[in-house]
Amino acid sequence: MPDVKHPRGRPRHRPGKLHADKAYSSRKNCRGLRRRGITARIARPGIESKHRLGRHRWVVERTNAWINQLQRLRVRDERQDDVHFALLVLGSCLILFRSLQA
Repeated sequence: MPDVKHPRGRPRHRPGKLHADKAYSSRKNCRGLRRRGITARIARPGIESKHRLGRHRWVVERTNAWINQLQRLRVRDERQDDVHFALLVLGSCLILFRSLQA
């Protein structure tokens, strides 16, 4: 199996772009993102429609709704992180299995 080729330099640990709704459109947030080298895509109040940003957020909202259907993961009862992570993986496998069944 050949090695996976990576670009030179340190691996990137932060996102390149951020999508957010109007609640996050403050100068402080934009300045902090710019300082960290993250491109902000934040809807501006009174200027842009919330529907343009919705097509990116829909994927996240849909996935959260699927996870929330699983009773054990809706409210976190486990104290140990590894048990909660295992349940998340199991829940994701169940969601994938159900989508393949359809």
